[in-house]
Amino acid sequence: MKAEQLKDGFYNDAKKVSKVGREMKLCEYKLEKIKALEDGINNCEAIIELLEDNEDNSLFEELNSSLEKLEKEVENAKLETLLSGKYDNYNAIMTLHAGAGGTEAQDWTDMLYRMYSMYAEKSGFKIKVLDVLDGDEAGIKSISFLVSGEYAYGYLKAEKGVHRLVRISPFDANARRHTSFASVEVMPEIDEAPDITIRPEDLKVDTYRSSGAGGQHVNKTESAIRITHIPTGIIVACQTERSQIQNRETAMKMLYSKLVEKQELEEMEKLASIRGDIKKIEWGSQIRSYVFCPYTLVKDHRTGYETSDVQSVMNGEIQEFINEYLKRTSVNKGAENG
Repeated sequence: MKAEQLKDGFYNDAKKVSKVGREMKLCEYKLEKIKALEDGINNCEAIIELLEDNEDNSLFEELNSSLEKLEKEVENAKLETLLSGKYDNYNAIMTLHAGAGGTEAQDWTDMLYRMYSMYAEKSGFKIKVLDVLDGDEAGIKSISFLVSGEYAYGYLKAEKGVHRLVRISPFDANARRHTSFASVEVMPEIDEAPDITIRPEDLKVDTYRSSGAGGQHVNKTESAIRITHIPTGIIVACQTERSQIQNRETAMKMLYSKLVEKQELEEMEKLASIRGDIKKIEWGSQIRSYVFCPYTLVKDHRTGYETSDVQSVMNGEIQEFINEYLKRTSVNKGAENG
């Protein structure tokens, strides 16, 4: 009994340390942001002082460039004040699923994964693949990956929903136009939620051999883990860690995250019912269209924001779409509170 209490004590202490560590890291991040803004202001002031003594064209160009950079940093700092949700400063777990359509839809899922990978790189986030199911001929049927960084979930929650592609299919010998769909799930990475209890008897755990690239370890041991939460039917899987224990730990984090998301969606639906909202709150609504042919256009159906530069978007330039979503949801929250 004492051993169990001691074990629980160590476990709870570790959770507290983890929480304090996350809060300290967030404070350090905010202080670095403030310091960067101060440095930017001081730099502009120094250039202005030089211009008062010498009206040099190169100094004007440097000032304009510095002001544009500072303006962008201030705008980003203002946007981060909108990220006040309970889990906004957490890492994000993203899962992409190909819709109906075979190879075409699986290729579209692969394109979306590349887009998010490039966005993460531009934003200073790190990506780690957790589970992947390759397509039959090309592309990806489904993929789960962890995006680590400050406010990763706060930003990427804007991507939750169905993404639609319209293009001339490279897999169609007759060069016909195809429409494909892929769904994007986004959850905060949660170690454990205090108000959610997972009982061992409610879990069905399966092991299997990892697939895909990964060196000698892959396909030789049954280290991959699939966990089914029997009461809800939620299934999570992880196969990218080297040991079964590590894969299980990661899969349990994914399960906690999915259960928290389910709980929050149920609360949202209850509030919508009380308010008498006609608009249905549900996972899976189409949020964005990417049109490659007969014209080029990427349009977000929630905010109305659009751009014709589809190639830049596919290369990870999606921050403006995210910004517009954050601004819109902030306005909506303000109207509800008012």
